[in-house]
Amino acid sequence: MNTRMKSTPADVRQRFREKGLKLTPQRYAIYEMMIHTDSHPTVEDIYHAVQPMFPMLSLNTVYYTLTSLKKAGLIADVPVQEGAARFDANMDRHHHLVCLKCRKIEDLYDDALDQLKISAKSTNGYLVESHRVEFRGYCSECRTPRRRSKPKVR
Repeated sequence: MNTRMKSTPADVRQRFREKGLKLTPQRYAIYEMMIHTDSHPTVEDIYHAVQPMFPMLSLNTVYYTLTSLKKAGLIADVPVQEGAARFDANMDRHHHLVCLKCRKIEDLYDDALDQLKISAKSTNGYLVESHRVEFRGYCSECRTPRRRSKPKVR
C-alpha cells in the first residue's frame, strides 16, 4: 500500500536535518517535486519542472542534488535498461511495472513479491539485503489501438 509521505515545509526541514543535509531553496524545490509525483522522472524532467522557479538552476545542480538525496536515502534510482536514469522519492517497499513502448513506470504493491526468498545455494555466496521486482510489458494506453482518421473523400 502506498503511504505517500507528508510534505509540509516543517516535515521536509526535519527530514533533511535528520539526514544531515543542508536545505537550500533549490534542494527543497527538487525534493518537493519528487515527493509529489509518481512518474519516476528523469533528471531532465526534474530540471524542466523546477527551473521556472529558479532561472539560474543548472542541470549540474539537479544531478548533484539527486546524488545527495540518494546518498541520504531520501530518494532511489529506478534501474531501467534503456533510456535516461529515473528517480523515485517513494521509499515504501514496492516494485515496478515498466511499459516497453512509452517507458512509463508505475508502482506495484504486492505482499507476495515482498516475501520472495531464494535458496542459499542460488545466491553464489551473496548476502542478499533486499530485492526489487520489475515487470516489463505494455501499459493499457499503448495496448489500445489508436483509431486513425480516414481521409475524407469528396
